[in-house]
Amino acid sequence: MKIENPANGALVADVPEDTAATVEKAYARARAAQPAWAATPLAERIGRVARFRDLVEANKEALALTMTREMGKPVKQALNELNALRGRIDFFLEHVTAVMAEETVLHQPDGGLDEVIGQEPLGVIANVSAWNYPWFVGSNVFVPALLTGNTVVYKPSEYTTLTGRRIAELWHEAGVPEDAFIGVVGGGAVGAALVDQPVDGVFFTGSYATGRRIAERVAPRMVRLQLELGGKDPTYVTDDVDVRAAAESLADGAMYNTGQSCCSVERIYVHERVEAAFVEAFVDVVRGFKLGDPEDPETYIGPLARRAQLDVLDAQVADAVAQGAKLLAGGKRAARPGAYYEPTVLAGATQRMLLMQDESFGPIIGIAKVANDDEAVAAMNDTQYGLTAGVYSRDVPRAERLLARVNAGSVYINACDRVSPRLPWTGRRHSGIGSTLSTYGIRAFLQPKAWHKKRV
Repeated sequence: MKIENPANGALVADVPEDTAATVEKAYARARAAQPAWAATPLAERIGRVARFRDLVEANKEALALTMTREMGKPVKQALNELNALRGRIDFFLEHVTAVMAEETVLHQPDGGLDEVIGQEPLGVIANVSAWNYPWFVGSNVFVPALLTGNTVVYKPSEYTTLTGRRIAELWHEAGVPEDAFIGVVGGGAVGAALVDQPVDGVFFTGSYATGRRIAERVAPRMVRLQLELGGKDPTYVTDDVDVRAAAESLADGAMYNTGQSCCSVERIYVHERVEAAFVEAFVDVVRGFKLGDPEDPETYIGPLARRAQLDVLDAQVADAVAQGAKLLAGGKRAARPGAYYEPTVLAGATQRMLLMQDESFGPIIGIAKVANDDEAVAAMNDTQYGLTAGVYSRDVPRAERLLARVNAGSVYINACDRVSPRLPWTGRRHSGIGSTLSTYGIRAFLQPKAWHKKRV
């Protein structure tokens, strides 16, 4: 499998791809290793995960450069991802002991009966991960999975293969047995082969289309399934905002990581009283973003990881303009080698446009004018997705009332595009099922056992 730098098309590496047969062997190894790993004292598992965290920290500059060269993330943003990883891992380390503790729900000293809830690992986890934040989305799964006594067969995206291989190497260097965490390499066929193994849990991060195929494939087996899928995340800018501050925040929320985030701001609705001023400020901010070599620390907009997405963005721009949207910035591929697309702003957007319905996953945003709060809420809910949503307003109670009516798993007031390890990350409708992060994201890898203890 050839790995090419999306910034210039240069060959980064040529690595052997797994086959259905080697994936089956990887599963068998993980199955055989799971009882011993589960029997390893929790304190020892915690220590090895902490060692992994420290190894990532010690190697973060080289790890960031690898990510930049294989998927195009600007190197400063790659370092941001690695720097923030520590907080996520520390959260899991801090809370796993309490989550796994037995809970006595009934104690009868005279009657001689105790009722106790115990926790056991699921077993073997298949983790098919994503390329846009390979450390974040991977750690949301494999860190709590390993801490709770599961073994993991991990397939990174083919667009971050080298990062995935380094993740496996660092786990083994940290003391996790080679058969407790096994990486496999390849594209969709390898992912399908992994999902088809008789694992105890399937955890996938990626598109709705692939997630649906996985759900259909796994359903008859009645195993734990978690799907972290995409979004078409809306934000409403009310009429009482600091227009410049809102524009700066939302431009970053729309364009960070070159717009390749499941929680990127993808639709903006602005109250008609401030729409003109907001659009002017927003375009001014976007025009200040530097597009260029992702290895340059000053670069903010890098290449798209997937060249095929250029066609999607072209189609969304053409459709929006044909339906009357005003192209105010960008709107085309950048005039340079590599999979670059200019940061693009379209005002006067309507719900009928592809730009406001289909996930973009690129540096492009549609802005629509609304007359009032009710119109904004109706437009925000006009989607098959339900990942995040936000409201910008000086009136926090007003924002709370509005967001209570929006069907999304995470909501933001005067903020966007942030993820906290303390809060559950969960999607609704086409944005997925299940939760990562928070204590919910630890319990996802456990199954309860009900104990009835009668003393005689």
